[in-house]
Amino acid sequence: MAKVSAPLNWTDKTYFCCAVTLYGIAMVYSVFLWRKGFQRDDWVVYGVLAGGLVLHTVAMAKRGFNLQACPINNLYEATAFIMWTIVAVNLVAGIWQRFRFVGAFASPLLFVLGVFALFPDLDPELANGTHEFSGALSSLHKALLMLSFGGFGLSAVGAVMYLTQEKDLKLHKFRAILSKLPSLERLETAMTRLVWIAFGLLTAGLITSSAYLHQVKQVWFKADPEMIWVMGVWAFYLVLLVLQKRHAHSGRRFAWCALGSFLFVLLTFWGVYLLSPLHQTSNAVS
Repeated sequence: MAKVSAPLNWTDKTYFCCAVTLYGIAMVYSVFLWRKGFQRDDWVVYGVLAGGLVLHTVAMAKRGFNLQACPINNLYEATAFIMWTIVAVNLVAGIWQRFRFVGAFASPLLFVLGVFALFPDLDPELANGTHEFSGALSSLHKALLMLSFGGFGLSAVGAVMYLTQEKDLKLHKFRAILSKLPSLERLETAMTRLVWIAFGLLTAGLITSSAYLHQVKQVWFKADPEMIWVMGVWAFYLVLLVLQKRHAHSGRRFAWCALGSFLFVLLTFWGVYLLSPLHQTSNAVS
């Protein structure tokens, strides 16, 4: 009698690893697009990222169903959510031909974030193997904050494209003429709009965070490292947008600020999260 093999039981981490692998493949292929100066449309990166998004979505859905909550309870889940936002918006933008190349700039960022998220220490479990969930406000403020960081990440991708195109034009490279990249004016407009959208999400995230803190701790503000850090990020982007509105920043300076500020957020978020007592006490507030 033939032995029937047991069906594969893939965990959410398995799906996520497969998604990160596809992001890595997209990153490698993007190198060839860069060398060609984006002189032709290419669906390969777009298709690979779409496949990665499907696996990424399944991973987040399985984690969410297992927790019966929004899966943003630790650094692994937060990083995965930011990545998902970046991929989803890239694919929506890629529907239009002139923005299809964006994935070639985003794929290296996605791969690096994915590898970082897979570090074992970023996804600890509670003693009973579960995570605590404390209601709708908890999920809402986490989602809004992560979506805003994803938006700032997309503005950083736009900044890289802007600086690349500007450099080619300054060096009188012929590939800048044949390139599929939009004009500098369009890239600057896209960067500005992305920062405004992300800033709006960050503002909403701060408001819901304060409301959730009041619900749990009966206070509207607490001198917690992450709460102070988020307010500092909010103030910096506010100043950046005000200066851009008054045309005090050139497109090149604004691009460097958008890129540098996101790198700061990316490099400091994890440390601030770990230093936050509100996030390390049974995940009561985050």
